Amino acid sequence: MTLILDYPLLLLFPLSFLAMGLAAWIGGWFAARRASFATEIREDFNVIQAATLTLLGLIIGFTFSMALNRYDQRKNLEEEEANAIGTAYLRVELLPAADAAKLRGLLKQYLGERVRYYTIRDGRELDAINARTATLQNDLWAAVRAPAVAQPTPISGLAVASINDVINSQGYTQAAWWNRIPHAAWVLLTLLALCANFLVGLGARSPNVELRLMMVFPVIVAAAFFLIADIDAPRGGVIRVAPLNLNSLDQSLR
Repeated sequence: MTLILDYPLLLLFPLSFLAMGLAAWIGGWFAARRASFATEIREDFNVIQAATLTLLGLIIGFTFSMALNRYDQRKNLEEEEANAIGTAYLRVELLPAADAAKLRGLLKQYLGERVRYYTIRDGRELDAINARTATLQNDLWAAVRAPAVAQPTPISGLAVASINDVINSQGYTQAAWWNRIPHAAWVLLTLLALCANFLVGLGARSPNVELRLMMVFPVIVAAAFFLIADIDAPRGGVIRVAPLNLNSLDQSLR
């Protein structure tokens, strides 16, 4: 299921459309093979159908809100990460010249890896970026720890705190990219959508309703699924967090 959610346009949209369309067609198939609803039954059916569609709309809205909040969180953390790196780059100048030069070089390399983290899609390259990022974090901490231990002053403490913020900001960003809509929520939403499409097909007043008209609702629901999954997919979606602040910082440092 993770693979489907990671590629909303290529996998989720066509698969959800086929499933919803099949559910609507099955409902229409049953509708074509039974007598028309009596007036009393039709009224009760309309109540059930309207309640199901309303509930589906509410849950889609709540799920979209969950995805949008996670997207905003990832954007805000990208800005915070750029600010942390920029602040650290300035504060390391308070250290001795040799240590400051080494730390500035490491921070530039680290910034480049963080920019690539936001733009890469290949899983193997992502693993390599994460490995290089962890190595650079260790190098940064070792480089700032040595002068701080040698001269434990409040000024060196500022540099240590800045490097610590840089490392912490990467952890917060990683946690936000892992924080996605639970699979259980997707399963429940899918079941409700299938039920709603079945009821739409079953409620067709004419047994000869055109298939093209019956596919309108599945397309709408599949499009809603695609939008939610696309916003919720940090790396595989069309709508992604661009490292605008990190790129701006990288250009300013160069």
